[in-house]
Amino acid sequence: MQSFRLSMVPACLVLAAGLTLSGCANNPKDPTAGWSPEKIYSEARDEASAGAWDKAIGYYEKLEGRAAGTVLAQQAQIDKAFAQYKTGNKIQALATLDRFIRLHPTSPAVDYALYLKGLVNFNDNLGLFSFLTRQDLSERDQKAAKDSYESFLELTTRFPDSKYTVDARQRMVHVVNSLAAYEVHVARYYAKRGAHVAAINRAQQAISDFEGAPAVEEALSILVQSYDAMGMTALRDDALRVLRKNFPESAYLKGSAPPKTKSWWRPW
Repeated sequence: MQSFRLSMVPACLVLAAGLTLSGCANNPKDPTAGWSPEKIYSEARDEASAGAWDKAIGYYEKLEGRAAGTVLAQQAQIDKAFAQYKTGNKIQALATLDRFIRLHPTSPAVDYALYLKGLVNFNDNLGLFSFLTRQDLSERDQKAAKDSYESFLELTTRFPDSKYTVDARQRMVHVVNSLAAYEVHVARYYAKRGAHVAAINRAQQAISDFEGAPAVEEALSILVQSYDAMGMTALRDDALRVLRKNFPESAYLKGSAPPKTKSWWRPW
């Protein structure tokens, strides 16, 4: 009777069972199934050291699940963010760092997380081929630069003794100079096209918002040129007086521009 019942099973159910078994047979076996969390982390570090960032990310994600709630899982999360940063995946790296800071606000690695957030945005505007075009940060959209500054500012304020603070402060200076240079870049663009009112507005903004930045020298020069082009001689002479007082050796006073200098963090 048993065999009869089996023979009467609808064909569709037999087919479904066969497909289920076939699917199970094709599922790849997880090679890390029997590994300890420490071994997974060791493998992840080895892959990262070899530059295999995608493989390292996979191991870190497994470790986050296997060792949830442990210090090792926290380390895996922060290391995963760095690996994502190295692959150029800015959005995922920042999301991982934000999640880490939110879930582990008292972790001793929060200072590093803030530093890495700043670094991701600091490098975001460099571009893969910037070394070919020589395009500077000041010539690109500045949102990433501003976000970078905010992360570094939080780091230096909350963790003044962190080992990352000295470098963060240097980068903050560079970001401020970059933001000032961006305003001057726009002012220069308008001035070359004869839009002198717009050029004056952007140059004045650079001078008022970024006092002491190197770009202020050119901003004053743009004011002189634009006021002169508009026949506003009194304002031209006033801007020229300020330029002479603050930059007595300025090349702009001699009718030329100073050579463009390299950024402190760029080797080329």
